[in-house]
Amino acid sequence: MTIPNLTLNNEVVLPAIGFGVYQAEPEETTAAVQAALETGYRLIDTAAAYGNEREVGEAVRRSGLDRDEVFLETKVWINDFGYDETLHAFDKATGKLGTERLDLLILHQPLPGEFDLTIQAYRALEKLHADGRVRAIGVSNFMPHHLDRLLAETQVVPAVNQIEVHPYFRQSELLAYDDERGIRNQAWSPIGGITFYPGFGEYGKSTLADPAIGEIAAAHGKTPAQVMLRWHVQQGRQIIPKSVTPSRIAENFDVFDFELTAGQLAAIDALDTGVRGGPAPEDINRENFAIDVPEA
Repeated sequence: MTIPNLTLNNEVVLPAIGFGVYQAEPEETTAAVQAALETGYRLIDTAAAYGNEREVGEAVRRSGLDRDEVFLETKVWINDFGYDETLHAFDKATGKLGTERLDLLILHQPLPGEFDLTIQAYRALEKLHADGRVRAIGVSNFMPHHLDRLLAETQVVPAVNQIEVHPYFRQSELLAYDDERGIRNQAWSPIGGITFYPGFGEYGKSTLADPAIGEIAAAHGKTPAQVMLRWHVQQGRQIIPKSVTPSRIAENFDVFDFELTAGQLAAIDALDTGVRGGPAPEDINRENFAIDVPEA
């Protein structure tokens, strides 16, 4: 199967689909990433805050693939924001992943209450990028007003903004903002997994059980998850579905042999509730969301 590539604003190329390891326990991460690489995934997304960078690196080594064949992406947590702190966060990440260079390094949250630290952290990313130690840099969970300030005070336009996007929370304004500035939207929770928790919206309902998505899936002989992933692909977003189950890992990868119609894309767009499943970026602070990221 040929997987389409996407080109970032600095000409770095990455696969349209990647593999995420959020909430994967360290002891199950290596096997899950190995299964993903065997399936054909070539982008692995992790983060300092996930606590499984070391296991991701081990899976890449066990795969037998050349380092250049695997696109490695990780994130700096807010405890390590600040110029020198972020440079050290790079050392911690590469030490755990077992690589000298990262393909994409992003700031995990905007940390709005201490945005001066965010600016300093991003300037550290710019330095790493200029030195060739990181091929591309970006952000995650940044809203337009965060990006306005970042763009005004730094030099390199983020290559990526990794954000919550799924049929129940499309973030259309943010998607358009990023597109207009050449920032690639990368969808976390692309099939709405975070909406499975009780209390999401009014009913805590799951996108996987949505009748409109189910009808489209039946029309194509695909699963609801595959339909949602295809929706992202056709709208130009990079996606990082996650699973530790080999059959699901393979299912999520099999989304490049069918095409949704314009009407089907619009029907999925219309499911947007405007309700965020994950924490609001404005609520993230170092007092309540502190994670001590250990040394390599």
